[in-house]
Amino acid sequence: MKILLHVCCGPCAVYPLQVLRDDDIDVTGYFYNPNIHPYREFKRRIGGLVTLADKKKLAVEIDRNYGLTEYLRQVVHNEDRRCSICYDLRLERTAAKALAMGMDGFTTTLLYSRYQNHALLKEKCGLLAEKYGLEFLYRDFREGWQQGIDEAIAMDLYRQPYCGCIYSEQERYDKKLRKRLRRARQKDGAGRPEM
Repeated sequence: MKILLHVCCGPCAVYPLQVLRDDDIDVTGYFYNPNIHPYREFKRRIGGLVTLADKKKLAVEIDRNYGLTEYLRQVVHNEDRRCSICYDLRLERTAAKALAMGMDGFTTTLLYSRYQNHALLKEKCGLLAEKYGLEFLYRDFREGWQQGIDEAIAMDLYRQPYCGCIYSEQERYDKKLRKRLRRARQKDGAGRPEM
């Protein structure tokens, strides 16, 4: 089976790549992430993926166009749905690329993150698989969270401190905002809001 693996960054690809290869799946990586901000962060993440690809002999296609404008045009005034919109942007492009490359299906390293909405990812990818006549290969890669971190550190891969978008960067570094978000979640009795 040939799978296109949407890759958000090198460290998040370490564990999923191992799992897929252990299942005898032929994996090609695809980097398309117009959400990443600022530009230097975008370049650092590409550099980390190139390092991983070299070390793990992973064929990877990298979209080096900095697509922040496209991303912002869709999420501004829709911040409460920003993650959903971002999933649509990245995963639609991934499914279309998988079809164009003659792949059997696709999956994403977003499924490695404890911070992403797995139910929403699964739903969206399922719809895209149907639309493009592909298989969506779902795996809950979160079980290898620490193993992936440890291996990324051992490979000296650049590890970023936030998801990638300007909003997650603010959530990471703005202590006042983090406190407000934490209070709102406690009040609502919910986990991380669907953004």
